[in-house]
Amino acid sequence: MSYNFKARLAAGMNHFECDFSAESIELLEQYFNELKKWNRKVNLVARSSSDEQILENHFIDSLTLLPLLKSPGTQLLDVGTGAGFPGLVCKSASPDLSVTLVEPRQKKASFLRHIVRILGLTDVKVLDCRIEDEDRLPSTTPFTHITSRAVSDIKVFMGMVQRFSPGGARVICMKGPRWQEEVADAGEIVDKGYFLEEVIEESLPFSGARRLLLVYVPSKE
Repeated sequence: MSYNFKARLAAGMNHFECDFSAESIELLEQYFNELKKWNRKVNLVARSSSDEQILENHFIDSLTLLPLLKSPGTQLLDVGTGAGFPGLVCKSASPDLSVTLVEPRQKKASFLRHIVRILGLTDVKVLDCRIEDEDRLPSTTPFTHITSRAVSDIKVFMGMVQRFSPGGARVICMKGPRWQEEVADAGEIVDKGYFLEEVIEESLPFSGARRLLLVYVPSKE
């Protein structure tokens, strides 16, 4: 029996009391199908993952970020996005979002460009560079939000994106249940430019796994 992506996505997002347009669901399903095709040759997600695991651990997990990106004029920077998680998934569900995807690995960057092209998405930049590349990613770029699922340590991540803090960008760290240890360890570097404004806790709909969104805001002078 083939996997019913649309029905399972709807069931998962009902858990968050969130729904999407029929067009957005079509785009996300097309993205999901292309991901599975490419994954046979390019290591985008673990090949042992079931369809349900891909949906929950990558698509639905990414979409937990979306309520924080609803303000008009939101410009999201997604660092080390890999196969587009969370930035390109959020863009597919919310076409008005402006997204910059940073992914230094060429094969994954090619996949991202392919998805942007076949889904007909606009206002998406794919940069095949590292976050430290000032020439391609100037510190003055007016991002409103910065996130990453790839950088596992808060202290490391905050150090990487600190150069954008004068522009006022919020930094959203997507974490698991051991987040408090990381917050404590990151104290010194965070104190130089940010404070923790909000902690949002969710659980994924099928596995019940805990997910936390830590929202850091630049400190006012």
